Amino acid sequence: MNLYIKSKAVVDKKTKNLVRRIKPGEIGIICHRDLDEVGAMSLIEARVKAVVNAERSISGRYPNLGPALLYREGIPLIDNVGTKILETVKDGDTVELRDGRIYLRGVLVGKGSVMNGKTIKREMALAKRNLEAELDGFIDNTLEYAKKEKDLILGKLELPKLRTDISGRHALVVVRGKDYRNDLSIIKSYIEEVKPVLIGVDGGGDALLEFGLVPDIIIGDMDSVSDRALRKCREIVVHAYMDGRAPGLERINRLGLNAEVLCCPGTSEDIAMLLAYENGAELIVAVGAHSSIIDFLEKGRKGMGSTFLTRLKVGDRLVDAKGVNKLYREKVKPKHIVGLVLAAMIPVVIAGAMSPPLQQLYRLLSIRLRLVLGY
Repeated sequence: MNLYIKSKAVVDKKTKNLVRRIKPGEIGIICHRDLDEVGAMSLIEARVKAVVNAERSISGRYPNLGPALLYREGIPLIDNVGTKILETVKDGDTVELRDGRIYLRGVLVGKGSVMNGKTIKREMALAKRNLEAELDGFIDNTLEYAKKEKDLILGKLELPKLRTDISGRHALVVVRGKDYRNDLSIIKSYIEEVKPVLIGVDGGGDALLEFGLVPDIIIGDMDSVSDRALRKCREIVVHAYMDGRAPGLERINRLGLNAEVLCCPGTSEDIAMLLAYENGAELIVAVGAHSSIIDFLEKGRKGMGSTFLTRLKVGDRLVDAKGVNKLYREKVKPKHIVGLVLAAMIPVVIAGAMSPPLQQLYRLLSIRLRLVLGY
């Protein structure tokens, strides 16, 4: 037996909900088909002891990076256990993981396979070969959605009236996506200098709070943002379905807060950009937004027509800060520090040379040196 772990378990079908409740050292039991990078990173940051996935962590649809990230961090992943485990194990139950088997009070309640480096490499290779077929379907579906949504996205979008003045200002749209922390760190001086309107997309509101920034607007379906962020932000816009249903509004009402409602197809980050654009933002800077084909496939939406159309519409004002932290990575070298110290010493030396007391001291030292050397 190579793997043995015993700890309390936390169970949730949605990884983003589980990571809010799980404590370091506990076992996370999830139901996450094609475990994506953001989901894996949230589990790593939560410092879980191990992960049990009721679903297939790599289904073969596309090369998702989540399992490889968990393996790299030394977090065991037991894969494809079956959804029955979600009903059998309850929050707080102590479970034992013995290789691919899960035991509750000594009884076998689930069985899967432990994903190791070799398994992940093999399944990722198969997924890469399937990417072309997946991409073909994605393109066809996206174009179909784009035809349905073009009038709304490219036409006049009916916007809620905002208290926040965006016209003529920069707007920073923050999504809690890949590398958002590194990118926010790099552009913090830009934020301090320009003071853009701060728009958090759901959990992006919490991302801003991490950096001591209070969001001006939080927009989304309110399923991944904290109560703290909602209470601190200055304005809330709930993303509603096209038929008017707005599940996120119920939560806002329970908190005793006020919100505007915006009915629009697509993702919340799409409508955050549209909101900034239609309200006259001079520049829209996106952090953590989805931009690559893998990003879109990981989101799991059948069509990304609205995203495609949104990028077309706001493209002349949009700057994507994704990966900006990789643009300049040079560290301060010792020679740079020495150069700065020497440069700082130059005015000190000049001032000293012109000071009468120091000139007198220099002469006394010179005379003393000559006597010692016998000159």
